[in-house]
Amino acid sequence: MGNLFQKWSDTSLVLRIVMGIILGAVLAVAFPSATWLAMLGTLFVGALKAVAPILVFVLVINALTSHVSGQKTNMKGIVFLYLFATFIAGAVGVIAAKLFPVKLTFKEVEADLQPPENVWGVMETLLNNIVSNPVDALINANYIGILAWAIVLGLALKAASSTTKTVITNLSEAVSKVVHWVINLAPFGIIGIMYNTIVTSGFGELKHYGTLIIILVGSMLLIALVINPIIVFVVARRNPYPLVWASLRESGLTALFTRSSAANIPVNMELCEKLGLDKNTYAMSIPLGATINMAGAAVTISVLTMSAAYTLDVHVDIATAIILMVVTAISAAGASGVPGGSLLLIPLACGLIGIPNDLAVQVIGVGLIISVVQDSCETALNSSSDVVFTATAEYAAERKK
Repeated sequence: MGNLFQKWSDTSLVLRIVMGIILGAVLAVAFPSATWLAMLGTLFVGALKAVAPILVFVLVINALTSHVSGQKTNMKGIVFLYLFATFIAGAVGVIAAKLFPVKLTFKEVEADLQPPENVWGVMETLLNNIVSNPVDALINANYIGILAWAIVLGLALKAASSTTKTVITNLSEAVSKVVHWVINLAPFGIIGIMYNTIVTSGFGELKHYGTLIIILVGSMLLIALVINPIIVFVVARRNPYPLVWASLRESGLTALFTRSSAANIPVNMELCEKLGLDKNTYAMSIPLGATINMAGAAVTISVLTMSAAYTLDVHVDIATAIILMVVTAISAAGASGVPGGSLLLIPLACGLIGIPNDLAVQVIGVGLIISVVQDSCETALNSSSDVVFTATAEYAAERKK
């Protein structure tokens, strides 16, 4: 048994996850009534979501308390890359929807949805999250609030004694070890997630929106495999694909099934450590990226909005399209601060081009139908890009030395 466990541990995590995907699909077909298998996925995602807020809080405090004065981080460059890439993603979505127009079939939305009324509503939510109660932020996984309080406490503890700093460091290492244990359970979690997806959702309804799904996924693949590599090459002046493939393989694959950027924070942290990146930087950039680096969300918002415009015969000129790209980027950056994520921000973009709110809300219904594919690919792009741009900024800084 010991040898079997050692062999399992020595096997690549990615290979183990692929085995989990295959096994989950086989079990769903062979034993559709064994619903207890879905619990494996629920427990795994729950464990990741539970440990992620503590991990971010402790790592950021540790990074700031142990930071040596004069030592540079790459946060400015990373934030710029996050925002620039999100804007470009919005542009890709608008262009793709223009080139391949799709007519939507509107359906009433049964869920109790409360889309924000305007962009200021999104920004107001983000600002309120910054000043939220720290305990409440940890309980509700409000990463903007967690990051803000961790920075404040980290700066305050810079003057603490070496003993206190050692305790913080030890706590950081302990939490990181727990995260490592949880991530190693990923293959079992994937079995449950894959099983539940096939048994409960199926893909029957998706046939009606095959073209729309292809446009969304195609746009996201274009960003992941072409746009992001170009950005990496221009900024870091190195072959981008080893970094891009590693990020998609180890971060994107997990995010594809967990469908949660927050749950994928521990995975990204571990990948950054494997890549040898500066812990002082990625301890802040990864949780921040889970909040504002939303290329996948920008694609979703822009494609669905443009499809709604085409369906309703609303003309969108070049100037309006550019404004739509900007609004999409701002809205996407605030997606995680709004219950329901990117889909609930579609009415903001629709309102910009004169689509009534009652029809705009029905676009959300279309998004909910295709969310099995759309949300999975969106999260995979968002989360893997966090690692790509964190590494890119560090590589660029090293090149300038």
